[in-house]
This record gives sequence, structure tokens and C-alpha cells, in this order.
Amino acid sequence: MDRNTIVIGCDNAAVDMKNLVAEYLKSKGYTIENMGCDDSSDPTNYPTIAKRLCRKIIESGYNKRGILICGTGIGMAMCANKFKGIRAAVCHDAYSAERSALSNNANVICMGARVIGPELAKKIVDEWLPLEYKGGRSTPKLEEIAGIEKENFQ
Repeated sequence: MDRNTIVIGCDNAAVDMKNLVAEYLKSKGYTIENMGCDDSSDPTNYPTIAKRLCRKIIESGYNKRGILICGTGIGMAMCANKFKGIRAAVCHDAYSAERSALSNNANVICMGARVIGPELAKKIVDEWLPLEYKGGRSTPKLEEIAGIEKENFQ
């Protein structure tokens, strides 16, 4: 897994937070791949951004991880989870970020710029990025999710 490259994207409601998180991650040595939006007047809808980001992760062989930010994080997560192999979780606190990695093996986290502030966004990514799924009690659940996904993505 490419633990150093983070694919990031947002809609026009979250440009400032995306830029803040991207700069913060760059300062910590991460490589950032920006999927947009880059201006609050950009009319690109969040499903388009989520699609770009998910395709980038899929093209990497699921070796990259992603961060999607919109007003609430909910729309981005709903869209991202339509892609095979993407496990996106809305994270609005450090505990949900931790559990998304350790229990659910999330490869994308979604945050809401209208829900959390910049310092909490940094704390969430700091919590999520170093964690790796190691199996355990959640493995049968994730296998069941993969089975459902296989049935639905024929």
C-alpha cells in the first residue's frame, strides 16, 4: 500500500477545508493528488469529485487512500460507496476515524466542512492515516460486505 500518497477532493462547499487539510498533510510529508474542486465558484457536483477520487484509488490497485470533503460528508460517502472495493466512512470525530480503519478497513474518509472545524479535521486525519486494518473480529463482517458487493457488481 502506498501509505504516503493521499487522494483528496471536495465540492465547492469545502474548498477551504480541503486546501487546509492538503497543506497540513504536505507539511507532514504526504504526497497529495488533488481531484478538485479548487474554487468555491466551481459548479462541479460532489458525485463527479467522488468518482474521480474513487477511480484514482481503483487505478492504483487500491494502494492509495482518499479523503473526500463536502458540506456534511454524507453525500460524498454515499457516492464513494457505489464503487467496487471502496469503503468510505463519514468521520466527524477521532473515534469514528479510528474505528473506520481498525474495524472497517476504510480506504476513504469523508468529512463535512459545515459540521467540523479545521483543527478537528486535522485530528481526524492524524488519527486515521497511520492505522492499518489487522483483521480480527471484524473480518467475517468485511467478508460478508465483500460478498454483497460481489453480488451487486456483476
